[in-house]
Formats: sequence, C-alpha cells, structure tokens
Amino acid sequence: MARLIGHRGAARVAPENTLAGFRAAAACGVRMVEFDVRLTRDLIPIVLHDDRIDRTTDGQGDAARMTYAEIRRHDAGSWFDPRFRGERVPSFSETLALLGELGLGAIVELKPASGQEAETAERVVETLRQEWPENLPSPTLSSFRSDALEVAQRVAPDLARAVLVKKVPSDWQTRADALEAVALHVDHRYLKSSEAASIRDAGFGLFAYTVNEPDRAEELFNWGVEAVFTDCPDRLLASVAS
Repeated sequence: MARLIGHRGAARVAPENTLAGFRAAAACGVRMVEFDVRLTRDLIPIVLHDDRIDRTTDGQGDAARMTYAEIRRHDAGSWFDPRFRGERVPSFSETLALLGELGLGAIVELKPASGQEAETAERVVETLRQEWPENLPSPTLSSFRSDALEVAQRVAPDLARAVLVKKVPSDWQTRADALEAVALHVDHRYLKSSEAASIRDAGFGLFAYTVNEPDRAEELFNWGVEAVFTDCPDRLLASVAS
C-alpha cells in the first residue's frame, strides 16, 4: 500500500477528478489515487465529487438529473486554469482505462445521489468486474454511505471496503465489522492519537484525509496511520517516502 494517495487525482496540481488530474498525480510520482463515482440520469457512472456540476465545470445542474452527453458538453478544466480548457467530466470506464495505462491503483468512493445508493454500488461493481485493468492491484471501495457499502458487500464480497467518516464514532468497530471493512478513512483534523492506536490495535487499516502539510503527514505516520490522501502529492513526496 502506498503511503501517499492522490486525492481526486492531484487536486491542487490539476482540476480534480479529471483525466488531466490523474495524469498529474502519476507525474508527481504517486502510485495510487482516490476519486468519486456517481451516476448520471441515464445511469452512466462518472467521476464527480459534488451532486451538482456547478463548482467544477462551466455548466450548472444536478448530475443525477442530467444525461452523460449533457454533462460532457461542459468544460471541467478551465475553472482551475486556462491550460486545462477542454477537459471533461470523465466516465468511470475511461478513468479505469487511463489508470491501467498509468499504473495507478485506486480507492473508489461511492458517492450516490439520494435514492441511488444501491444502483450506484451495483453499477460501480459491474464496471469494475468488466473493466478493472489486470495489471493493477484490486481496488478498494469506500463511502460515507453505509447503505451503499452494504450493497457492495453483498454483490462483491471479495472487493475490499473502507468506512469513510469525518470523526471516529464510538461504534466504529461495530460498523466496520458489520460491513467486513478492512479500514477506516478519517478526517485528519479530528483524529486523535489514542483513536489511531485503538484502530490499529484492532487490526484495521487507518487512512487520513486530506493532508497537505509534510509535518502533519509525518505526525500521522508516527501515530500509526497507514496512508494519507493529499491534494499536493508533489509537495509531500519531496519529504515523505511514498
């Protein structure tokens, strides 16, 4: 497992959740990325964090109410920098193909719109079954949504799952055990060293997001955090061994 994971590709280096972002992450030297997958109105899995396309494209609208073709009409790069003009919200399929070319492993966050929890998990798993590059290690599925992870657990028990939380809840192990999860992914700003020790002592992996300062990354590693998600892998790789 890589110690540094590119968050949404490399979100401070290139526009998040785009093919350019994944290429930038690979160019920075990371070996694994994290990104978000949700469904369009016509049930195409796409790589997009927000419910709406407004923040990361030049368009407007709720992604779950737009077709893939409608979303693809909009520029997903120039908001970040004019040199990325022409980038599009990528499909999950084309993202997987690029990961295979770049040799990047992945943590795939299930980001369902309300009411699409089961269908999102099912479509993501179906795509992974058919299109995950054979040259890459098996991906991990993560989510804040236990209902989506429960579906993934049922339809793809062999795929590793991680429980995604902001703060470590008191019942974290009960939740993780119920989902047969292998790890917790926690917001580093709320993580305590005692919690990190308890999680690792219980035999679970522990990842922290989103860490952009080298000193904080080193502190977390000293606590027993296995890996950190970062927007600027170029900066952290200069001081932290990947």
